[in-house]
Amino acid sequence: MSGATGERLSVRVAVPDRLDLAFDVPRGGVVAVVGPNGAGKSTLVQALAGLLPAAGSALLGGTDLLALPAQRRRVGVVFQDRRLFPHLSARENVAFGPRSRGVPRAAARSAAQEWLDRLGVGDLADRRPGALSGGQAQRVAIARALACEPDLLLLDEPFTGLDVGVAAALRIELAQHLAAYGGTTFLVTHDALDALTLADHVLVLDRGGLEQAGPPAEVAARPLTEHAARLVGLNVMREGSRIRAFPPAAVSVSLHEPEGSPRHRWPGVVRSAAPHGDAIRLQIELRAERSLIADVTPAATRDLALTPGRPVWVAVKETAITSYDVEADAG
Repeated sequence: MSGATGERLSVRVAVPDRLDLAFDVPRGGVVAVVGPNGAGKSTLVQALAGLLPAAGSALLGGTDLLALPAQRRRVGVVFQDRRLFPHLSARENVAFGPRSRGVPRAAARSAAQEWLDRLGVGDLADRRPGALSGGQAQRVAIARALACEPDLLLLDEPFTGLDVGVAAALRIELAQHLAAYGGTTFLVTHDALDALTLADHVLVLDRGGLEQAGPPAEVAARPLTEHAARLVGLNVMREGSRIRAFPPAAVSVSLHEPEGSPRHRWPGVVRSAAPHGDAIRLQIELRAERSLIADVTPAATRDLALTPGRPVWVAVKETAITSYDVEADAG
């Protein structure tokens, strides 16, 4: 992870009907941006990059990025779909940024080759994007963004669509490059591993607003939204300003209403079942648009026929639940 410089990046940004955010984050670090689909994550990236009209300010080192045209913002962007120029070689794709800033052609090509070498794809410099694998193309896209020497690096779901092994390798490589990168990085992700291992700070967005912000360990320990809780593998039930969080392994599943000690029990319906480590993770829909996840053994899944559509009862003991106040934690 990058080390913060002690300065701050102060953002106040609004896009009508899509985004209204205000936050300060350490300058020189990695900021993970998480939230459900439609939360405003990509809108934030587009606003900071100058690809979308936005009101407000983004103060970085005394400069308001939002007041500058896109080409003068010194912002590097890696999109989900990479958006490499299909008619240019990998080297020319990476050289495009420096060239657009006035760097002579030979120097830009030399810098591009250096970045491709750093990302482990230097031997593919003459290939066009269509001749690259997903992982190779993403490395080229990251090299292109960094070759511009940006003050702000925006990574919008950089591991989307990659094989698990390729994504794991690229995650390790990216962590090394971000540690050496002097600017500030915004990493949009759906993966808790990214937020917990790559980031210094986490922003949790929902419905275009900021729901929670803080260091990864703090957000993971006390998530204030259902999405943040699910991101770190927890269930959360909200009762007024009170949050009750518990792990999937603490949820017992039966076909009949449980008797005895569990204080918390709900009827539900199994919506999905998938392997999760040594367990089977069930997505169970409850009433009032609530749902939770439960980890059960393969044997229990088989014996109880826990397939999608199966009515069940779920229960959690009070001792397995961590409770805290949302308003107290947010303040």
